[in-house]
Amino acid sequence: MPATPSQTIGPFYGYALPFARGGDMASDAHPEAVTVHGYVLDGEGAPIPDALLEFWQPAPDGSLTGAPGSLRTDPTTGVLLGRDHTGFTGFGRVPTDADGHYALRTLTPPAVGKSAPYLSVCLFARGLLHHLYTRVYFPEHEAAQAADPLLAALPPRRRATLVARGQGPRSYRFDVRIQGGDGDGADAETVFLAFPLG
Repeated sequence: MPATPSQTIGPFYGYALPFARGGDMASDAHPEAVTVHGYVLDGEGAPIPDALLEFWQPAPDGSLTGAPGSLRTDPTTGVLLGRDHTGFTGFGRVPTDADGHYALRTLTPPAVGKSAPYLSVCLFARGLLHHLYTRVYFPEHEAAQAADPLLAALPPRRRATLVARGQGPRSYRFDVRIQGGDGDGADAETVFLAFPLG
């Protein structure tokens, strides 16, 4: 049988998908917590106010299982409680605000294999038939990035769309541009990844 045709994604994020403090992968009290924030922008550079970003990463020790609690609910009422703010789950879900801005608090992931430290990102937004995948790399790891298979396969101007910019102590700016020019400037479209199905 043929596959069911795709339908556009959203906007429908006000119910069920966001959860309480979904951008707090790490506690604000953790001494090594970092903030990754930015804007989701369309092809004209306008902010997208109803996008949703999901983040995955290993814990700083390299473990991939994470602590339970990403979608913790009250066992009696079933009401979504959000995080318990004591364990690192390795998963975050963050909607953009009315200005297209998002913010995530997390811990810096380790290098895994030949890959430099990065966050995996999945983006849902209105008008998309399929969600988009990308990565956020951290600027301090230039040597590891030079050996990273994905980054090494990209020309410098495209590679730059995957590397966050430092903005003071323990803060990074990473904008996601769904469409854009092919130039070297800030208007270049973010590199998105394709994964084979099946």
